[in-house]
Amino acid sequence: MTQSDAPASEMKADLETMTSLAKRRGFVFPSSEIYGGFEATYDYGPLGVAMRRNIRDLWWRSMVQERADVVGIEAAIITSPRVWAASGHVATFHDPMVDCLECRSRLRADHVVDNTCPECGTVGRFTDPRNFHLMLRTSVGPVEDEGSLAYLRPETAQGMFVNFDNVQQTMRRRLPFGIAQIGKSFRNEITVKQFIFRTREFEQMEMEYFCRPEESLRWHDYWKRERLRWHYSLGIRPQHLRLRDHTSEELSHYSSATSDVEVHYPWGWGELEGVAHRGDFDLTQHTTFSGKTLDYFDPDTNEHVVPHVIEPAVGVDRTMLTLMMDAYDEERLEGGDTRTVLRFAPEIAPVAVAILPLSRNEKLVPPARKVWDLLRPHFRTQYDDAQSIGRRYRRQDEIGTPLCVTVDFETLDDEAVTIRDRDTMTQIRVPLTGLADALHTRLEELRPRVPSLDEIEV
Repeated sequence: MTQSDAPASEMKADLETMTSLAKRRGFVFPSSEIYGGFEATYDYGPLGVAMRRNIRDLWWRSMVQERADVVGIEAAIITSPRVWAASGHVATFHDPMVDCLECRSRLRADHVVDNTCPECGTVGRFTDPRNFHLMLRTSVGPVEDEGSLAYLRPETAQGMFVNFDNVQQTMRRRLPFGIAQIGKSFRNEITVKQFIFRTREFEQMEMEYFCRPEESLRWHDYWKRERLRWHYSLGIRPQHLRLRDHTSEELSHYSSATSDVEVHYPWGWGELEGVAHRGDFDLTQHTTFSGKTLDYFDPDTNEHVVPHVIEPAVGVDRTMLTLMMDAYDEERLEGGDTRTVLRFAPEIAPVAVAILPLSRNEKLVPPARKVWDLLRPHFRTQYDDAQSIGRRYRRQDEIGTPLCVTVDFETLDDEAVTIRDRDTMTQIRVPLTGLADALHTRLEELRPRVPSLDEIEV
């Protein structure tokens, strides 16, 4: 499977369309909306919570559960400030900031193109650049003074580095091995935009893969392919994805090589996931600052090795937005109507099977609820009997539900129901005794084809 620098097709949803759909259908709400909102913070509704759980579960299954060389941890959000001094965040984690003298917008200096304000279009009227620190500060303890200063973590990675020795000893791990974590991180971004693409509070899925220095380039290449393959497995169209290596000017202070899995969004190519070669920077820094030696003793060679680290890191929020925008489709129907569809892969869809009685007739509701009881233990389900059956089909299409089960008056006689397919809109009649198996079979057929690593060219 090859990649193209130019996408074969554009995403059909712009950001405004997706923001509206996300709120209208219960995926994402503006936080504190009844108080006028709070910039760049969002609350996730019932469908958003279900979708995010699916994303996390699929990442954990792929990264930890199905592998023999990776284990998981959950580290604290607030840690010793010395962790961030050692990691370099206290000294270097800042962006250059300027203010537009015309509209008073506060901007990242590197986001100002051709000396033109992106907010008002004024040319050449900016303050001098000054550094803006990106870590959010807090105070720990009963007295708020210099000694109580702490930070909300800007990344989950450091919790895995400072626990390297703990994990190695308790789990008896031998190189190569990885430590994985899912959790919240916080960055005091200067500018936040593009909905949930860039926010100050976000959830990361990161893994630190520790390996021998001489094998690190091979493992970096492996994880580039493996992570791109995972995004294909979610159903993201290959023409919307590419892998781009960072130039030397782009590299972070800790990185000797980084590659981004990028997505062609309506506003252009943007990072979805980074795969960084961090070398031995973090373990060496924490050894220096803490006085605790963080290395690996190889019992076969009787030597101590400071492992190099490969880090795949992706955000839950950004993955969710990418999947929604990639899946969005508008389809013209016979008669001139248009239906909106989110063509989610079955494992991503917040609802896999919807149960719909033909109407709220008192004879249909009890058997429809029995069908719902039958299916709930096996699928992510939703029961919907509000409005006409046609409107309910459209509603389920718009939230990405792959299959609908309709209970009608014939069900009372033949003990069968109708399965309606989201993508083809075809309908088949299935007896209740074989319903769960039929749904499992069809959902399996809808899963994306996942290429092998050998098929992926990077």
